Amino acid sequence: MYTLGIDIGSTTSKCLILKDGVKIAASSLVRGGIGTAGASEVIEKVFEESGLVREDINAVTATGYGRGHYQDADAQVSELTCHALGARFVFPEVRTVIDIGGQDAKVIAIDEFGVMKNFLMNDKCAAGTGRFLDVMANILRIPVHELESYAARSSTPAAISSTCTVFAESEVISQLAKGVDTADLVAGICVSVANRVAALVKRLGIVPAVCMSGGVAQNSGVRRAMENAIGGDILCSENAQLFGALGAAIHAFRTRNFN
Repeated sequence: MYTLGIDIGSTTSKCLILKDGVKIAASSLVRGGIGTAGASEVIEKVFEESGLVREDINAVTATGYGRGHYQDADAQVSELTCHALGARFVFPEVRTVIDIGGQDAKVIAIDEFGVMKNFLMNDKCAAGTGRFLDVMANILRIPVHELESYAARSSTPAAISSTCTVFAESEVISQLAKGVDTADLVAGICVSVANRVAALVKRLGIVPAVCMSGGVAQNSGVRRAMENAIGGDILCSENAQLFGALGAAIHAFRTRNFN
């Protein structure tokens, strides 16, 4: 039995096919979210990778900001629920999920049965999100995927005091003009993101084990800064960006079996 989960985010579309509810058969990721061809492209890509066709799929669940734009789903489910499901599939011991996406940051509390019991979200400001990192990488003229390598070379992270993306942009430009080392600026940017999100984590309450999901989870500079900010270890998987799609595929499997 094959089920498919598609996570249509604000900047990236992710898709995953699950076999019998326990094995990842294929996954794909395409840059491009709401209002783009990302959804259709990521579906086409996952079928190419798996060798399957739509008729092989028993159930489809869509999640993410753009889930309402995908008409071929049997169900549409909140990304909060799906990230909780996906995180617990990979880390059965997880109780707190930190999801930093392109346009928002979410902290999800999970009980011992894997059920989401509470959450907090920052969706009013780009600070503390992937968008903030994109903006800063553009200012520094560094590919966003290289930020973590710059941060690793820093000995003294620069202080980024502004909590607003617009003001932080001016602050970074000013520090560049003063000759502040780029690696220290990048490390400071990572710390700024981590501190912003850590404030959400602390408000919700830190219950270990803690894991990160979303694309920003792949940035080790942010992860290390987040561990320092919350005072504890954070679990991370190479599939962290797929947790939403994975949770959607799990939901599709459970719903199909229940019905």
